Amino acid sequence: MLSISQIHHIAIICSDYEVSKHFYTKILGFTVIAEHYREERQSYKLDLAVNGTYAIELFSFPAPPARVSLPEAAGLRHLAFAVADIDETIVWLSKNHIKSEPVRIDEFTAARFTFISDPDGLPIEFYETSPA
Repeated sequence: MLSISQIHHIAIICSDYEVSKHFYTKILGFTVIAEHYREERQSYKLDLAVNGTYAIELFSFPAPPARVSLPEAAGLRHLAFAVADIDETIVWLSKNHIKSEPVRIDEFTAARFTFISDPDGLPIEFYETSPA
């Protein structure tokens, strides 16, 4: 059996580097670990952390194809981030002009959650980890 200890990171390719960098750092609050421009690929690589833990590699490439989100397709469905208070999360998103879906209740855990989309339409879930 494999000895996998944890998820190391998630890689995301964006269509507009500056817009996505702003979204992930200023709106979602990820911190920059490192930022590199790779001339040979005409590509940025931005390493981001959440709560001090390496989490996301944000890449830019010239003219990447659009990701299919709707209808749902095979493959990665969405990213989910734990939050302490879904209502505070929605208020923050709204203040930053990010529209969230109506809050839903997980039928198995009774936890509340909602979805938004990143600048390229990647579905992002916020999942409340402590009861309101």
